[in-house]
Amino acid sequence: MTLPGHPRIAIDPAVCGGRPIVAGTRMRVRDVLEMLAGGATPAEITADFPYVGEEDVRAVLAYAAGLADHPVVIAAE
Repeated sequence: MTLPGHPRIAIDPAVCGGRPIVAGTRMRVRDVLEMLAGGATPAEITADFPYVGEEDVRAVLAYAAGLADHPVVIAAE
């Protein structure tokens, strides 16, 4: 099932343990983010994984940005 607002991101309990993936693949969102954090460019990712397009990489970033957009409450010490 693709996610509302994120048609290139899917979650399926039968695929990758229900973790978010690039729709139509078994490429986890986390894997793409880790490659980017490790210095890979979108072009390098798509060259290594031809079933993932640059639009998919941008979709992963947009999905992750949405997950990070919530307030964090820190308890007073």
